Amino acid sequence: MTNPAERLVDLLDLERIELDIFRGRSPDESLQRVFGGQVAGQALVAAGRTTDGQRPVHSLHAYFLRPGRPGVPIVYQVERVRDGRSFTTRRVVAIQQGRTIFNLTASFHSPESGIEQQLPMPDVPGPEGLPTLADEVRAHLGTLPEAFARMERRQPFDIRYVERLRWTDEELEGAEPRSAVWMRAVGPLGDDPLVHTCALTYASDMMLLDAVRVPVEPLWGPRGFDMASLDHAMWFHRPFRTDEWFLYEQESPVATGGRGLARGRIYDRAGRLLVSVVQEGLFRPLPPAEGAADGG
Repeated sequence: MTNPAERLVDLLDLERIELDIFRGRSPDESLQRVFGGQVAGQALVAAGRTTDGQRPVHSLHAYFLRPGRPGVPIVYQVERVRDGRSFTTRRVVAIQQGRTIFNLTASFHSPESGIEQQLPMPDVPGPEGLPTLADEVRAHLGTLPEAFARMERRQPFDIRYVERLRWTDEELEGAEPRSAVWMRAVGPLGDDPLVHTCALTYASDMMLLDAVRVPVEPLWGPRGFDMASLDHAMWFHRPFRTDEWFLYEQESPVATGGRGLARGRIYDRAGRLLVSVVQEGLFRPLPPAEGAADGG
């Protein structure tokens, strides 16, 4: 299986080991901790598989409690909190090596009609004319570093920044805490709506905290901060496909006390607001010797 999109679908396909207990793989990659979007996506799969499948998820609220270890399976225990006339609620605890690393509460809602209004999508260029992330790195460095090339081969999403990346401290002058990218899965994800929702949950954690970093350091290059997701919330407004282009707009209203808050809005090509996201992350300055060689 070589297509990264197929690998993502496989990663989200949990093994049921009891009625409400599931086990997920955690790839053995050269990371300090398991990617938070993976844990959130797998937890939402576990929650969704204990419902009748007729009610789409409309919101989730989650906390990252401990860093997960790459290469070690994660067990997801689901509690069936409520099955009401219109809403279904599930609570999921993710356990690795006997310790809780993550918990999530998800709410599912029967489709119904109602008022229709939203803030408009920002006026930005479409994805086709924008460089890929690999193209931007290659243009800046003159070549594609092997570490980045390996990451690119595993990446399940095509990512295109709306604005040119800033590579130096001088380019950061006057930068606002905002970022925006076009994204889509690099291959088909099938037709199961739950897979698309969980794949987007995976993607939502990939770069939301970029908005916090924009004014203080280049997004790609040596990192000056220890960064980690603390909590994550999403509201799903409309159906969507994650293997079609979507605009992920991000902003950070505040960063203080070693933490940064970021808000995201996800739109489709037609300008419909699909998903709203909020996340708080840890931001602690690293001693100079501990800065990573690459970022993102």
